[in-house]
Amino acid sequence: MEKVTVLTPEQLFDSWMDPEFIPPGKDKYYIRNRQVRTPKGGWRHLRSDEIEILVLNNNNALSWDKIWVTDGFEPRMLHNNRFYGTVRIGRVSNNGLQYHDLRLPIGITNSSIHSCDIGDDCAIHDVHYLSHYIIGDRCMLFNIHEMATTDHSKFGNGIIKDGEDEKVRVKLQIMNESGSREVYPFDGMIPADAYLWARYIDDRGLQDRLAEITQASVDSRRGYYGTVGESCVIKTSEIIKDTKIGPFCYIKGASKLKNITINSSEKEPTQIGENVVLVNGIVGLGCRIFYGCTAVKFIVGNNSNLKYGARVIDSILGDNSTISCCEVLNNLIFPAHEQHHNNSFLIASVFQGQTNMAAGVNIGSNHNSRSNDNEIVAGRGFWPGLCSSVKHSSVFACYTLLSKGAYPAELNIRLPFCLVSNNEKKGELDVLPAFWWLHNMYALSRNDWKYMNRDNRITKVQNIEFDTFAPDSMEQVIRGRGLLELWTAKAWYAKENNPIEDYTEEQLRAKGRELLEGDSAIVDSLEILGEGMEKSKRRVRIHKVHASYHAYGDMIIHYAVQNALRYLEDNPGETLTSISAQFRNSRQREWVNMGGQLMMSTDVDRLRFDIREGRLTSWKDIHKRYNDIWRRYPLDKFRHAYLSLCSLLGVDRISASDWQRSIDEEIRIRKFISSEVRRTRQKDYDNPFRRATYRNEEEMTAAIGTLDENSFVKQTEESTAIALERLENLRTMI
Repeated sequence: MEKVTVLTPEQLFDSWMDPEFIPPGKDKYYIRNRQVRTPKGGWRHLRSDEIEILVLNNNNALSWDKIWVTDGFEPRMLHNNRFYGTVRIGRVSNNGLQYHDLRLPIGITNSSIHSCDIGDDCAIHDVHYLSHYIIGDRCMLFNIHEMATTDHSKFGNGIIKDGEDEKVRVKLQIMNESGSREVYPFDGMIPADAYLWARYIDDRGLQDRLAEITQASVDSRRGYYGTVGESCVIKTSEIIKDTKIGPFCYIKGASKLKNITINSSEKEPTQIGENVVLVNGIVGLGCRIFYGCTAVKFIVGNNSNLKYGARVIDSILGDNSTISCCEVLNNLIFPAHEQHHNNSFLIASVFQGQTNMAAGVNIGSNHNSRSNDNEIVAGRGFWPGLCSSVKHSSVFACYTLLSKGAYPAELNIRLPFCLVSNNEKKGELDVLPAFWWLHNMYALSRNDWKYMNRDNRITKVQNIEFDTFAPDSMEQVIRGRGLLELWTAKAWYAKENNPIEDYTEEQLRAKGRELLEGDSAIVDSLEILGEGMEKSKRRVRIHKVHASYHAYGDMIIHYAVQNALRYLEDNPGETLTSISAQFRNSRQREWVNMGGQLMMSTDVDRLRFDIREGRLTSWKDIHKRYNDIWRRYPLDKFRHAYLSLCSLLGVDRISASDWQRSIDEEIRIRKFISSEVRRTRQKDYDNPFRRATYRNEEEMTAAIGTLDENSFVKQTEESTAIALERLENLRTMI
């Protein structure tokens, strides 16, 4: 246990930094002096009359010779203060500052200030201990108990300073609880970085280089001061230690902020609110964290929120996300995640974006082994229903919707856009592929608009694919069609008492394709069972296979034609025929969701190789590579969409007549989407139980409006009319 020791006055004020870490010819302030902007006109000593005024106002300094000011210094605005070490104070006038309802005079009162630099026109009042900080211009600091910086401050970065032991390095144990996928956090880290690091743990060369790059990304020398950017407001807070605070940040009522970086700017200010505890982490631009939240060993991305008692530990939260009232441990969460309920748990998981956690959800705390190295991986759009409980280890395809239930065994759901239900009455798992397309088009169509509309980031470091129909989800659709073909054929031969061992997989798929392209009544009469989807002996029943198979086909057509239209409008002079000649190679079937940005696996492999070989030597270089791939992505995506349509049509190259038929199909599909958006929303208005809460039609209309007034329904119908015109124009681009 640490003991309280007695220090001499010299030790008390001069021993902040161990002399062994000060270079020859330098003093303990040599880094501080580089951090500070020298004011116009420079610093000067206090005049004797200024010292006299300060003393009369009950100010005290161990040595007035160590107090430096500028010509704009007004000593009458300082009262009841204690100054220790070298303190530099910028302009002090007799004006005041206001932020919301807080009004304070410029000046310093009732404070103890140790070796700090204070900018122009600051209001610092009742700060009981302010040590080794650089305060920007026009800052308001009011009623703070302790605000200090140590000489080995790392501000949340996962590095070690000179002379420190490796054991003090902050590491984030993401994706599972064993620490096998731990990463070193750093200011500017995005989910793509964390996924690259944590996913490819078998690539030892990559692991070593990323560790070296991160250690080199922050100066390991001791002696850096904490900083508070210009126009910050910090009031009524307890402990702020080893914290770097960006400009225009607002902190009120925080309990403890320790070893963190809070990014903030005039256009993207961050706010930290009441009773918040943040330790060992990085907060992104434009964040809101308030009302009793606790985060320890964490990264919160830009434009994200923690609210109402959220607990976040050993986790990374991507941009545009909100977590409140719940517990989140050992996770890597990609952008656009929503979790709002006090009794939900998310543990040891990778959520790949655009996800939503309902109340009572328990994801990952149910272990099926004696170890803590289990994991859950959920593709984009994962949505577990109320009170769902899922066991480690499980995998979910894009846009999987879990109905309420306690799922008794591990799951590997390979069919995207599906509804999964735990049928306890029959003792089986029910899966309805393409559920979103068939029965919830309003929500599916609203997804793209919703996530784009919520992306209020100005600083966009993490590239994000918001389209529902993108290479990751569509590859799963293509594989899903293959599974439905295979399982349909097996069900047919089982009904005919014909041994499936007599047929190859290709023959089975051909038979399944024949059945699925034929009469729906025949397929609907079959008992079609999924395979390898649950670690149990009970049946996995696949529902509405014929309708789902054709829905998947419509998704591919929609994906291909929409991307063709978008690409040709962005590239005047190109035609469908000219670009078709470029796309003769095979379809890229492996895509990696890198924190929200989709990349071909070949690009990821090249990225890893270049990092291992030292061709990319910094995170700045790695981020530039992400951006280079992102700029090329529209063409890569269109190529994939084109070749996906080729696969659906069973051709190597799409002819002019194929395009015409595909455009005809897309016109049908767009009309279907528009009508389904209205129909699936109409159900809410027609639901007699929902209507029962209202006295009459007029009250219901006043509360929720009419269907014709629904903004998204109107938007969809208007955009559909425009899309149909654009599709007719596409015919001329062949």
